[in-house]
Amino acid sequence: MPSRTIPFVNGQYYHIYNRGVEKRPIFNNRIDQRRFMKTIIYYQLEGPKPKLSHFFKYKLFEPNYNKKIVDIVCYCLMPNHFHFLLKQLKDNGITEFVSKLTNSYTKYFNTKDKRVGPLFQGEFKSILVESDEQLMHVSRYIHLNPLVSYLVKDLNLYEWSSYLEYINSNKGICAKEDVLSFFKSPAKYKQFVLDQTDYGITLENIKHQILEEI
Repeated sequence: MPSRTIPFVNGQYYHIYNRGVEKRPIFNNRIDQRRFMKTIIYYQLEGPKPKLSHFFKYKLFEPNYNKKIVDIVCYCLMPNHFHFLLKQLKDNGITEFVSKLTNSYTKYFNTKDKRVGPLFQGEFKSILVESDEQLMHVSRYIHLNPLVSYLVKDLNLYEWSSYLEYINSNKGICAKEDVLSFFKSPAKYKQFVLDQTDYGITLENIKHQILEEI
């Protein structure tokens, strides 16, 4: 993977996304989605770790969730692409996290499906989040993906995003307070996400920043 012209900055937030090569599905079933979620947790952590295959299976290692290279603020897994809102905590953290995540998952996917070659379309895309307002709107954009793509009619029915973690105060993998701190309650955030009129205006602004349409 070529080096980035502009490096990621510690303490800054970025919208990260990529899709399957030729827009192909990157998840064929729930097993694939669960594997991707485990791989997210594994590569978020800093320092030496047991092999991924042993990390969850044998539970001989107690992960230190206080030592991470990135914070995952929110995420959404779609049939042929993924979205993350990430905060970089360590130098080169975002590049290391996304590269190792996608390389590891590609190896798993290719072995399982007896295929060869890249699974994702080149280098992942990134957009710097430059304000608190943009942080909130990007989180909403990410969480609304299953609804605006007609995968579900109710976001409560979609389990492959951090939306339920946000609105139900579920314990999960996200640094959700980075966004929820701007709202009086999870219910207010839910209202914000489902506010279609206001969202439509914001979505157009976000789309202008995306270099390649997902």
